Amino acid sequence: MSWLSSSQGVVLTAYHPSGRDQAVGGSHAERGEEPASSSSCRYGQYTMNQESTTKVTEKPPLDRSSSQDSLDELSMEDYWTELENIKKSSENRQDQETVVVKEPDEGELEEEWLKEAGLSNLFGESTEDPQESMVFLSTLTRTQAAAVQKRVETVSQTLRKKNKQHHIPDVRDIFAQQTESKEKAPDGTEFRSVGTNENKHQEKDDQASSRLVVGDKELILPMPEETPASVTDINLEVSFAEQAVSQKDSSQDRTWKTKDSSASFPSFRLPKDKTGTTKVGDLAPQDMKKVCRLALVELTALYDVLGVELKQQKAGKIKTRDSGLFGVPLTILLEQDQRKVPGTRIPLIFQKLISRIEEGGLETEGLLRIPGAATRIKNLCQELEAKFYDGTFNWDNVKQHDAASLLKLFVRELPQPLLGAEHLRAFQDVQNLPTKKQQLQALNLLVILLPDVNRDTLKALLEFLQRVIDNKEKNKMTVMNVAMVMAPNLFMCHTLGLKSSEQREFVMAAGTANTMHLLIKYQKLLWTIPKFIVNQVRKQNTESHKKDKKAMKKLLKKMAYDREKYEKQDKNTNDADVPQGVIRVQAPHLSKVSMAIQLTEELKASDVLARFLSQESGVAQTLKKGEVFLYEIGGNIGERCLDEDTYMQDLYQLNPSAQWVIKTEPS
Repeated sequence: MSWLSSSQGVVLTAYHPSGRDQAVGGSHAERGEEPASSSSCRYGQYTMNQESTTKVTEKPPLDRSSSQDSLDELSMEDYWTELENIKKSSENRQDQETVVVKEPDEGELEEEWLKEAGLSNLFGESTEDPQESMVFLSTLTRTQAAAVQKRVETVSQTLRKKNKQHHIPDVRDIFAQQTESKEKAPDGTEFRSVGTNENKHQEKDDQASSRLVVGDKELILPMPEETPASVTDINLEVSFAEQAVSQKDSSQDRTWKTKDSSASFPSFRLPKDKTGTTKVGDLAPQDMKKVCRLALVELTALYDVLGVELKQQKAGKIKTRDSGLFGVPLTILLEQDQRKVPGTRIPLIFQKLISRIEEGGLETEGLLRIPGAATRIKNLCQELEAKFYDGTFNWDNVKQHDAASLLKLFVRELPQPLLGAEHLRAFQDVQNLPTKKQQLQALNLLVILLPDVNRDTLKALLEFLQRVIDNKEKNKMTVMNVAMVMAPNLFMCHTLGLKSSEQREFVMAAGTANTMHLLIKYQKLLWTIPKFIVNQVRKQNTESHKKDKKAMKKLLKKMAYDREKYEKQDKNTNDADVPQGVIRVQAPHLSKVSMAIQLTEELKASDVLARFLSQESGVAQTLKKGEVFLYEIGGNIGERCLDEDTYMQDLYQLNPSAQWVIKTEPS
């Protein structure tokens, strides 16, 4: 599959292959490497040749604002070398095709955006519940509402041009109430201006990088090795876009896009939240669907505020295999794997390749960078396709570098990219956001938007890459080296193979390598669902429940039920059974007896679980810490797995109607 996506606007300049032998890392001979078999390489839309290199090298001389020359150059060399290896690998696989995607018509992407956000009824007939859409819109922040309004107006203008007579509501009417200077959050707190603490670390978390200038273009590369840095908190309680507005307003006396590159690579952390941190996978599917819709609107609002264009890509329709290992959609692969191993969430071949690499030891020098022989990889692919599932494949024949090459081949031959076809450009354009903190916020939202199987597989890959980096002293693979090697494999996609200039190819190289670097370095933060989004989901659920109750009361009245009797039934049964300040914890699959637990300021979810495990009878005796989990169910949330540091009294105040249930495994 020959594929390569293009990016518009990531900042990069460097020298192309022939020129880079001098300008990027010296000649092959100086590094003791075999020369490339050809000075020309074409892979999908990616082109390297002598003539085009000459044009690039005619640009003004290279200028650097830091002294990281050799390290940066060698890192970029890893990127170009990986592309050459991919090209050689593709020559040995004949079952590939290139698909060029037609640019979408005006307004088409905005329509798709509104559909993904669950707001398709704003521009025409839809199966979406209009009442649900109104509830959704009523919970949006000012910047989120503006993002929706902008897309609706674009679609409206497009439909008028096409003479389509659709009634399109003016969303300004919907958000007329949201013009106050302060907003109430779903948990009752106020959204205030966040300019006070958010800008203290502005210069520290701005671009920490070395810069490369050719002509009027500028390349931003991450620092090759992180140096100790102060820790900056990530505010998850206030909308990222609202934070950006406040930061932008408070930065009027200085340049919005700070050009200071002297800061060290920033370190971020998530402050402890008394109501508990919510991770992807902690929520019930119906609430996770709402989270994804809100994440899309928030991501778009953030890009709008920062003046960065966010365009979804429309994946081209291509023929895909319905069985096998390589070139098979992840969903199909997982379905056939789950027939063999029920409950598995990551493709078995992917897990096995990582396991095989680790069996050889992660201290091997050049791991992931040194490829296996192309012909050998082709033969191993064919043998794996035939023998993997029947268990007759001989893994002793797979060398460590072979397994690494097969792993990268698996990722890049996915019919749709691991990072998702629709938002791949958004991942690339993260590089255009002004600060590292905002880049991290955008990546957080983009990870949430990924399909479950893509997200789970990406998580397994990033965790493996971190284990490789943990052995960098011996394997010589720093986070930058790994990012440069892996970026071409994750960001090249045949469904997005639009023609692009070589200038843009350089732009893509820096942008994708930077994004890969961020994904690896900050992976522990990216699977967290921001609290402000969880609060918006709680508010949506509360509003929906109010409307459901009103409808039910009308129905009961018509059926001549006694209203007083209904109200008694409507009360939470726990209120009658449990004294004030006490919660009842149930474990229906583990114990017939529930526990009554007194709430205190210090009581945590871990204390509740410890008390359950300390019982001297029943199945609790056979369970250990880490095998049971406490859930918040009902009230203003569908279902939520609690982290052990959740303070129960604070959460009870946020959701007093919830039930508390212990289960043996997370959903």
